[in-house]
Amino acid sequence: MPKDYPRSRRIAEQIQRELSEIIRLELKDPRVGMITLTDVEVTPDIEHAKVFFTRLGAFGEASDNETVTRALQHAAGFLRSELAHRMRLRVVPDLRFEYDESVERGVRLSNLIDAAVASDQPKKSTRKKRAP
Repeated sequence: MPKDYPRSRRIAEQIQRELSEIIRLELKDPRVGMITLTDVEVTPDIEHAKVFFTRLGAFGEASDNETVTRALQHAAGFLRSELAHRMRLRVVPDLRFEYDESVERGVRLSNLIDAAVASDQPKKSTRKKRAP
C-alpha cells in the first residue's frame, strides 16, 4: 500500500472538484451523460491521475460504461488543458478514467441484505383473533 502524501491528496481533491465542474458545464460530448466523479488518485510525483466515475441511475450496462470511459479518455486532453488554466501547478497530471464499480456493488449488496432480512421476518398471521 503506498504511503499517503498529504500534498497529493489535496491536489487530488482539487482535481476532482475542478473536473466535476468542467465536465458538467463545458464538456459537450453526449456519450458522457450524467456522471459523478467518486475519487481521484494522484501519484506522489503528480505525473498521473486516475479518475474514478460512476453513472447516475445506470447500473449493469457494461458496454455503456466502456463507451463513457472512451469518451472521457478522448476528452482527456481538453480536460487537462482546462485544469491547467484553473489550477496553479507546474505539472498537470495525465488523466486516466475508470468506471467505479464500488457504488454498483454496494447497491447490489444492500439489496441482498434487505431481501435476506425480509425473508427472516416472521410471517404475520392472516387470521383474525376472536373476541373473548
